[in-house]
Amino acid sequence: MFIDMHMHEMTYSKDSFLKLDQIVQIAQGKGLGAICITDHDSMGLKEYAAEYSKRINFPIFVGIEFFSLQGDIVAFGIDDYPKERIPAQDFINLVKQQNGVCFAAHPFRNNKRGLEENLRLVKGLDGLEVLNGSTSVEACQKAARYAMELGYYTVGCSDCHVPEKVGVCATWFPEEVHTMDEFLEVFRKGEMRPAYYADGEYHILEIQEYGKGMPRVGYGV
Repeated sequence: MFIDMHMHEMTYSKDSFLKLDQIVQIAQGKGLGAICITDHDSMGLKEYAAEYSKRINFPIFVGIEFFSLQGDIVAFGIDDYPKERIPAQDFINLVKQQNGVCFAAHPFRNNKRGLEENLRLVKGLDGLEVLNGSTSVEACQKAARYAMELGYYTVGCSDCHVPEKVGVCATWFPEEVHTMDEFLEVFRKGEMRPAYYADGEYHILEIQEYGKGMPRVGYGV
């Protein structure tokens, strides 16, 4: 199944223009099997999303995109999170203490919100976003090279804030997941693959070739 693992809903991400029902409608139209809401420094949508997910029988997993002092990190499987910025390593440690998982969002985006060379310094990070629908192809390819070098899991995400970005990138999961526990269990196995949407379907990325600079898939900015 394909899951978009990094999406922003307007209630708690003030830079988003998307409502949850709109995200779901577009996601289902593209064939996504689940979505993840990862609002900026907030998990405020968690209870409503759980109720809505149950009502429409469509998996919605709520995580967080936390802006650490070194850059953005997406995390799942946690209940507690800082209300102010803290070092990336401290946030990763907090995630691991709660048995959660986390990956670096857009690590080389040119807006000073990626971990960049701090990827070599932090410990405990699970993966890297190597496809991000709001980040240049070149920056994503650099992330792919770092993921291969450092042994990180690789994921694809839209990072959507507007309708046309919903589901432009996603992550292939080798097993169906319907609960957060199932999502975390499969994620920890590390067999996911980044994917992009083109010509009406998802295409799984060959990460080795992509890291070399090819192909140039059509999702980036």
